[in-house]
Amino acid sequence: MAYVYGLHAVDALLRQNPQQVEQLWLQSGRNDKRMSALETLARNQGVATDRESREQLDGRVQGRHQGVVAIVQEASSQQWDEKALWTLLDELQGPATLLVLDGITDPHNLGACLRSADAAGVHAVIVPRDKSADLTPVSRKVACGAAEVVPFVRVTNLARTLEGLKERGIWLYGAAGEAETTLYDSDLSGPLALVMGAEGAGLRRLTRECCDYLVKLPMAGSVSSLNVSVATGVCLFEVVRQRKAG
Repeated sequence: MAYVYGLHAVDALLRQNPQQVEQLWLQSGRNDKRMSALETLARNQGVATDRESREQLDGRVQGRHQGVVAIVQEASSQQWDEKALWTLLDELQGPATLLVLDGITDPHNLGACLRSADAAGVHAVIVPRDKSADLTPVSRKVACGAAEVVPFVRVTNLARTLEGLKERGIWLYGAAGEAETTLYDSDLSGPLALVMGAEGAGLRRLTRECCDYLVKLPMAGSVSSLNVSVATGVCLFEVVRQRKAG
């Protein structure tokens, strides 16, 4: 069992996987429009609801719960294995758009990347099983519901998975500050996987060697890099722009 909290995260959970919600608690004394709508949605989906004080909810989770806490089965997220990823790609219509996160350990960054991935129409997010953030209550909260809809693929051997993507005709674009080619000078209209490195350390050596291309964001100011979740959003929406233009 796990907790999911926050208005957006719980709303998406109730719409996508209501059968996984064991119990929903709402803050006593809060009867505003958003809370009432969420309570109505839960009841329409057959989810048991109850009221608790803010102090009681604070005791259940750490973080800003916005007066909404649900307890769910772990399977409520879209967690996939490598086999399910290959099936998805085999059945996909149109060019694939994948996001690979190589060792992102901050759950806030993972949640923000998932949110951008959902907004940009990414077909799956791929992470290594070791030394990588998992779907926690914090990452789900930051993702604002994206964790419930975007396939989240944890793989044992990331380099092997990347080679499997290449065998299926998917080009790998790794983001690296030292790259000679900018994102905006790259053709991102075909099937691709955007590969983002860890906070600070960047791409691991084996991951870098698997990439077909290395690209960078042009930095005009005094800072040398962007937060990985911000850079991910910029890169993904350049893919969206090129696909629409092309």
